[in-house]
Amino acid sequence: MKVDVHAVNFTVDRKLVDFIQERMGKLEKYYDRVVSSDVFLKVERTSDKENKVVEIKINVPGDDFLVKKQCKTFEEAVELSAESLERLLVKRKEKIRAHI
Repeated sequence: MKVDVHAVNFTVDRKLVDFIQERMGKLEKYYDRVVSSDVFLKVERTSDKENKVVEIKINVPGDDFLVKKQCKTFEEAVELSAESLERLLVKRKEKIRAHI
């Protein structure tokens, strides 16, 4: 799976990119037809401590999934997003199996 990481208005650390790519790679065991994913990292200008926003868009044949999470750290947001995507991909796989 191709993983594109987009940092909006800041430069992203290499360790964070590696973490994101490793975590996104794990999604393939839930659904092997994932074509690509785009990960958008943003820092919102708020006084709130939870100002790190991660949006992940996953492309699968016939569909796109978009998950957005806001947390204190990018790692936490990526982890929560990936868990949501795991549930979505498992649902999608079961839905396709039901039609066969």
